[in-house]
Amino acid sequence: MKERLIALKQEAVAQLGKVADAAHLNDLRVKYLGKKGPLTEILRGMGSLSAEERPVIGQVANEVRGAIESLIEEKQEHFQRQETEQRLAAEKVDVTLPGRPLKQGGIHPLNQVIQDIEDIFIGMGYRIAEGPEVETDYYNFEALNLPKNHPARDMQDSFYLTDDLLMRTQTSPVQVRTMEAMKGEVPVKVICPGRVYRRDDDDATHSFQFHQIEGIVIGPRIRMSDLKGTLLQFTREMFGPNTQIRLRPSFFPFTEPSVEVDVTCMKCGGQGCRVCKNSGWLEILGSGMIHPRVLEMSGYDPEKYSGFAFGMGVERIAMLKYGVDDIRHFFSNDLRFLSQFASH
Repeated sequence: MKERLIALKQEAVAQLGKVADAAHLNDLRVKYLGKKGPLTEILRGMGSLSAEERPVIGQVANEVRGAIESLIEEKQEHFQRQETEQRLAAEKVDVTLPGRPLKQGGIHPLNQVIQDIEDIFIGMGYRIAEGPEVETDYYNFEALNLPKNHPARDMQDSFYLTDDLLMRTQTSPVQVRTMEAMKGEVPVKVICPGRVYRRDDDDATHSFQFHQIEGIVIGPRIRMSDLKGTLLQFTREMFGPNTQIRLRPSFFPFTEPSVEVDVTCMKCGGQGCRVCKNSGWLEILGSGMIHPRVLEMSGYDPEKYSGFAFGMGVERIAMLKYGVDDIRHFFSNDLRFLSQFASH
């Protein structure tokens, strides 16, 4: 039996030395180490051996099994390494190839216009103030001289969350909060940028949400001429040094007197064209002297101080500046549109 074990080992070593692939290796493993293999058959016959022969043959059998298993494991590792090398070669990446360039984005045109406007007014000594988009009825309407049931509220019918809370319709509440925080001190020079909401149907010139920048100045002997000079400086920095403005009487509950502000058409320079409907002018914002009641409600003595306020729609400024004919382009996330402003 010992001779049979030694012969079996030699045969297995010879066969395993010639194995060419993992499948053939598995066949040989089953052949020599399987339940029906010759090694198992020899071990089953150990019962016929004497007590002295059994440990000797058992030791030889274990050595033969160990030698065959060790050789199979070695061959198996060899085939696994070979398979890994072949797969890596097939999946090889040529790192010397130039990489695919990443497209560089740009600032959204509305954010760019907001930054431009802020830079202009900061250069004139203004500071920036911000406030909540969910406002109380008091700050959004009543503190701006719009008491309950005032007919002017219909123009700003908005999204109410409760009877007293709504999505703000303008950034004017930030002005009121700023005046209250100042506790009657002067000077006050702030602009208030932010998103506002109104119940409008979306079309080429209207949106249920848009951006506003409003501003106020309060101090002794502030006059309408100060307002006009400020707005003239702003429009010339925004649209060009030759820009002119005109003031037209209007109505806003929180200013008195109130004016609409027009600028000379950027397309024709004021000569008249299709863009300005041959008038030479384009409406740009509303403004006026702060109503004495608004000053008084926010802690300022209207007999001692005066001020002016103005408000503009950022989308309106952007449409005029860039020649955009539909406000919805700003919110469509169309890269064909937005990529035009990447270099601005």
